[in-house]
Amino acid sequence: MSTPVLKDWEEILNSMPEEAKRTYRRFQRATEVLTTEAEPQVGLTPKEVIWTKNKTKLYRYMPAAPKQHRIPLLMVYALINKPYILDLSPGNSLIEYLVNQGFDVYLLDWGTPSLEDRNMKLDDYIMDYIPRAVRKVLKTSGADEVSLLGYCMGGTMTSIFAALHPHLPIRNIVFMTSPFDFADAGLFTNWLDEKYFNLDKMVDTLGVIPPEMIDFGNKMLKPIVNFYGPYVSLVDRAENENFVNGWKLMQKWVNDGIPFPGEAFRQWIREFYQHNKLLKGELIVRGRQVDLSNITANVLNIAAERDHIAIPHQVKALMNVISSEDKTYAEMPTGHVSVCFGRQAINKTYPTVGNWLAERSQ
Repeated sequence: MSTPVLKDWEEILNSMPEEAKRTYRRFQRATEVLTTEAEPQVGLTPKEVIWTKNKTKLYRYMPAAPKQHRIPLLMVYALINKPYILDLSPGNSLIEYLVNQGFDVYLLDWGTPSLEDRNMKLDDYIMDYIPRAVRKVLKTSGADEVSLLGYCMGGTMTSIFAALHPHLPIRNIVFMTSPFDFADAGLFTNWLDEKYFNLDKMVDTLGVIPPEMIDFGNKMLKPIVNFYGPYVSLVDRAENENFVNGWKLMQKWVNDGIPFPGEAFRQWIREFYQHNKLLKGELIVRGRQVDLSNITANVLNIAAERDHIAIPHQVKALMNVISSEDKTYAEMPTGHVSVCFGRQAINKTYPTVGNWLAERSQ
């Protein structure tokens, strides 16, 4: 039996105009999503760990279809956030798509650094971890060549790795929203200017950079959209369960950041954003100069039209310095994250990557 208060409220609600009822229901549904519903499951494509080093794991995804392509694919993720954005949910997963297309897919997951990892440098990841992962992929797959896919900062690191290891059998490289030219990085260029940003004090004080700090900086590129936009969208579209499910998945990933090892962060900001050494050919990694012209593999370089983290001109600049004869630049009608999640990713990014690799993986 309804209590008098509840009965009174039901009578009030029923007396409201239909649009007011809908507005109330949207707010009610949004409140449920934010306060009572469990977080969604992510990274569900079946996989196994085939190699570890420190906190890093190398995954091999279990085949869902007969193997169609001779060349295995190793995905290299960034040191920011977690890599399950590439395998967010069934039907909305680049990894699942490629596995279903008959690719032998591997993923390098850097894990979650802690204070004891504060001295880890980009040199360590690029010169120790990625080469060993490549060798493990080749041994496990039985192939004599490998394809690489680097997303965001992971692509920048992959380019350095490829340039410093021209002797390794790298057939194809896919770069996905990876910055290479840091001369004009939008607002980041102003915020990280040496005159105003005390990088050394920040790293020496914190040891590892908290994920909340990195997330806040990224959101400040478009503060109104990034801080308030997701919640406005949730209320506005709360009656659409497909949208709500996607919203919950994206918010889980956005809020599931990881610390950035201090010394690697110091390099990333100083060598790239402040001095733009990679494109200038001045970057030194473990005593060796990085020359991007050493890259001769087939290259697919993907930018996102609405990307404000890796602006398209930062991505496209790679095309002028590599020596690859087979190189393709493509812009997706997406943002930095929606390049691999959502309707446009499913319809544009996935087939672009899959078809390009299929033609070059026999």
